[in-house]
Amino acid sequence: MDTIDSTRDNLKEHVLLCLSSSPSNAKIVHTAAKMATAFGGTLTALYVQTPTSEKMSNDDKKRLQYHTQLAESLGADIATVYGEDISYQIAEFARLSNVTKIVLGRSSIQRRHFWSKPLLSEKLTKIAPNLDIYIIPDTVDNTYRIDQKEYIPYIIPSFKDLLITISIVAIVTMIGTIFLKIGFRESNIITVYLLGVLLTSLYTKGYACSVLSSFLSVLLFNFFLTEPRLTFRAYHSGYPVTFLIMLIASIITGTLASKLKAHAKLSAQAAYRTQVLFDTNQLLQRSQDDNDILNVTASQLIKLLDRDIIAYLEVGGNLSKGYIFDSSDVSKSEVFLLEEEQNAAMWVLKHKERAGASCKIFSQVKCLYLPIQINHKVYGVIGIHIANKPLEAFENSVIISILGECALAIENSRNAKEKELAAVTAKNEQLRANLLRTISHDLRTPLTSISGNATTLLSNYQLLDDQTRIQMFTDIYDDSQWLINLVENLLSVTRLEEGRMNLNISVQLVEEVIEEALRHIDRKRTSHEILVEYKDDLIMAKMDARMIIQVIINIIDNALKYTPAGSVINIVAQKVDEMISISIMDNGPGIPDDAKSKVFEMFFIGNNKIVDSRRSLGLGLALCKSIINAHGGEITLSDNVPHGCVFTFTLPLGEVDINE
Repeated sequence: MDTIDSTRDNLKEHVLLCLSSSPSNAKIVHTAAKMATAFGGTLTALYVQTPTSEKMSNDDKKRLQYHTQLAESLGADIATVYGEDISYQIAEFARLSNVTKIVLGRSSIQRRHFWSKPLLSEKLTKIAPNLDIYIIPDTVDNTYRIDQKEYIPYIIPSFKDLLITISIVAIVTMIGTIFLKIGFRESNIITVYLLGVLLTSLYTKGYACSVLSSFLSVLLFNFFLTEPRLTFRAYHSGYPVTFLIMLIASIITGTLASKLKAHAKLSAQAAYRTQVLFDTNQLLQRSQDDNDILNVTASQLIKLLDRDIIAYLEVGGNLSKGYIFDSSDVSKSEVFLLEEEQNAAMWVLKHKERAGASCKIFSQVKCLYLPIQINHKVYGVIGIHIANKPLEAFENSVIISILGECALAIENSRNAKEKELAAVTAKNEQLRANLLRTISHDLRTPLTSISGNATTLLSNYQLLDDQTRIQMFTDIYDDSQWLINLVENLLSVTRLEEGRMNLNISVQLVEEVIEEALRHIDRKRTSHEILVEYKDDLIMAKMDARMIIQVIINIIDNALKYTPAGSVINIVAQKVDEMISISIMDNGPGIPDDAKSKVFEMFFIGNNKIVDSRRSLGLGLALCKSIINAHGGEITLSDNVPHGCVFTFTLPLGEVDINE
């Protein structure tokens, strides 16, 4: 037998306990947990699933599930491996997981014979000599026997399997008869019978039909194909040895084929469960919110278990409304709505432990309830309809993994939302701080100017000449218009932040909108030349006219501020495919390349000098971009030739029915 090297490293102690359905296994679980605590190490509970595990009685399944839950409650990680050689599977798992101590159970009285198989502990000692193996004796094992009733279907074949077995043996016998007439040797015919036994093992369940096929093959070979025929007597002295070897070979062939099929089934189950876990992880990563996560989790559990599921979310210390997921057309949803079922789910939320069917707590209910938790934080509860069909060991371990993934996904989703909310809050606070700081500084200049001019006019009106009075009135008007424009922009920014900007979209004539905007332009336009060009007739666009007027005013007002007197501002409107384009260009100093990517950011004012020495708040262009985006268009900045800049924005093309 091969020896597995389990050389220890310098890591902390790792205790491995072996789970089983034996009544004494609970004592082993407690002992292993105490040992892990004493050594300050980690604890893993391992169950080795063999091809015969699925034939376990319901009582054994319940006991095994209870031992699994007990180990989990004591802090053990649950693992399941698959194979027929239990000792090898334990030793290999111990090697890969850096296990240092193994805790096993054994009855205190063992009846040994020379033909008896070696004990599990003896085999483990040979395979992994470097491991510390602790054996916990218990007399309970002396009275424990696997329930044979559950194995009766496994031993006694079904009518279908018997029919298949008899048919294969009959066909093989006919083929052997044909081969004998052709002149084949008896050794060749025996191989045909071996093939029949192999086929029987592949197409029937269990070992019974394989053994039956082996006996029938020997009997039929003797009866039909050896001299004297049609009798069970044999003239040749070597026939009994031939029959014995044929029987042994047939039994071995059938047994190996049955084991191969059983291992193939276990491998397929393991691959399917692995795929379910992988798919669950991928689907949870793409989930958008808690409800999506619950849907994915419940769907994957149904795919794995084929049972009805109910899912609850934790909301303020209580459970949300239950989401029921049916595994078939025959719904058992009314079971989940019973008061005792909901009480069990609430208990799980409060105590962070499983309860319900197959548990000591709320054992009378029909469903098993498990917490969706991570780091001792419960995010919800999952209920699984159990009735009289307990979960198998492998199902339990996969469920724990899926619920762990679910809890992690919910935690990550909520953390992401909290971070997003914190970022938005911080951004809003920064915007408010910038706004207050800017307003407190920039409002002082126009307000001081208005107050000073008004005071002078009130006190010395008669002493001032007409030209001075007109200039002072003009300054008061300009400053008040600047303040009005500022307030309009602030109100629009506030509506955008709060999501209250409701656009009143209608088809408008672009020429009328531009002319209306020019009538509201700052009175300084008299020092600039503004030219308007329409490259198409009757340009119509879908827009909120009031908002687009504000966009045009803000862009032109910027051009008036940052270009010297005598500059020319051109406005060009035209159709471009299914959109209309409005370009506003000037021949001023332009905008530096390093500032172009920031001009549409809120509170960005750049380093350009304003002609009237009044600072800008940096809201106008940011507001323009938000308005244009809300219309489904876009706004861009480019250079004018030979100097200056061009702001271009687009709007959806509009058409008016001639009958309107």
